[in-house]
Amino acid sequence: MIFRLSLLLLFLIPSFVGAQNIEDDPEARKIFEEVDQRRNKINSEQADMRMVIFDSRGNTRERDLLSFSMNDGEISKSLLIFESPANVRGTAFLSISEGSEEVQKLYLPALGQIQIISAAEKGDRFMGSDFTYEDLGDQDPEDYEFELRSKSDSTYVLRAEKTESSEYNYLNFYIDPERYVLQKIEYFNDDGQMIKRLEASGYSEVLDEVWQPGKMIMYDLRNDRKTELSWSDRNVNASIPGWRFTERGLRRGL
Repeated sequence: MIFRLSLLLLFLIPSFVGAQNIEDDPEARKIFEEVDQRRNKINSEQADMRMVIFDSRGNTRERDLLSFSMNDGEISKSLLIFESPANVRGTAFLSISEGSEEVQKLYLPALGQIQIISAAEKGDRFMGSDFTYEDLGDQDPEDYEFELRSKSDSTYVLRAEKTESSEYNYLNFYIDPERYVLQKIEYFNDDGQMIKRLEASGYSEVLDEVWQPGKMIMYDLRNDRKTELSWSDRNVNASIPGWRFTERGLRRGL
């Protein structure tokens, strides 16, 4: 999956909470691992993206981005580069995951600096959007414990809790059992209140039994906001040079 805005970041105070330590359910884990295995069949991808941020009054801010991603065994890499508007052009975000280790870096061309995203900043909004840095991280099954909440012909619902610190108490994953893709994710705080919701739609089959969404919408339920991401001109298993996923690639930008 699973995705990565103005030079002014809206920093929030993250509230990291511990998991409830649910007993890991082998059937639930197997379902999520199937989702993960299918999407990892995509070795690389290049695509155009559009981000639209809606505030509580319906006002919008639009961003155009170029997206690169690569999977190589245990290593996953993604790079987002902002193309427009002019005040964010060249801003770039790099995420590299290897097993349970993840490094995220943000390049701000106006400052000429690369910022490493710390654990304490994972709950911050990404460039003013409704996605946080944690939301943009890799969803490795080994980072969660799972519980099967319900199972029907149309939807599997899994409760997932991170084994390490997270800004969320737990998540509910809604999974299509036919294509093994995420339909929706619900995010809950330590009071059991749903604070965010992610909905995915417009799926297309990019490889045999591998489906990718054309649109994702993240709803911030506390602040009555949302951010919409959409993809176009996807090039699956494209040839992407390795330097793209380095600090050189961050600084070079477009």
